This record gives sequence, structure tokens and C-alpha cells, in this order.
Amino acid sequence: MNASDTIVEEITINGTAERIFEALTDPAQRIKWWGGEGRFQMTQMESDLRPGGKWIMRGVGYGKPVIVVGEYRRIERPHLLVFTWLPDWQEDATESLVRFELEEKEGVTTVRLTHSGLISEASREHHKGWARILAWLRAYIATANPR
Repeated sequence: MNASDTIVEEITINGTAERIFEALTDPAQRIKWWGGEGRFQMTQMESDLRPGGKWIMRGVGYGKPVIVVGEYRRIERPHLLVFTWLPDWQEDATESLVRFELEEKEGVTTVRLTHSGLISEASREHHKGWARILAWLRAYIATANPR
């Protein structure tokens, strides 16, 4: 991993690491918060939450169908989630790696996202999306019931 192929975003969320981990991994919850209506919205997720398990998200991005697929690499509930990422909307996309690290202190959790293996200029544009996605996650945790 080097700096030119890696995006790092970090936010704090008023919520427990367990609650945030659940929102990241439960398909029913993830589709509730992953997106903004009229722009980019995930509508379906399938997930086999175990190392080596596959996941897929389907939705609509700017009026077109989008799909992202991956495989879970590491799961250390509720502090670490690592998975591969391969979006279908980017012509030169190659599989990359997403890492969520959650560190909780007194009910407030620091969420650090690292997306590495972004070898093309187009793939490095993900930094714009991750900031929005983390903001959606923060808003969901602040307002949503657990299920």
C-alpha cells in the first residue's frame, strides 16, 4: 500500500462500535443508509458475512443500474471489517481493498476507512464518494432504530 493508491477518511460518530458494525454488515440496514435519493442509492444487498464470504450490492447511480461486488477478508466484530471492492460502473476497475476500523470511547466511535489498491485516476475518485457514504452512516446512526 502506498499513499498514491490509497484513500483514508476518518469521522467520529455518536454511537457504539457494535451499533456501527451492525449498520455496516446487516444487509437490511445497509440499504437504508447507503445512498442519497436521486443520486446514488443502493436497493439490495446480499452478504455471506464470514472470511471468504461474498457480498453484492445493487442499486441506481445517477439514473443507471450499478453493482458492487466483493469478498470479506477479515471480520473482527465490532472493531474491524475488511473486504474487496469491485464496482461495475468504472470501465478500468480492478479489485481493491476497503478497511473499516472502529474504535469506541465512551459511546463515541472513531470510524477510519482505508481504501487501497486504487491504481487508476478514475478509481481514486472514490474519495469523493467515501466522504458522502460516511456522512450517510453518521446520519443513519443518529436517527435510526437498530432494525
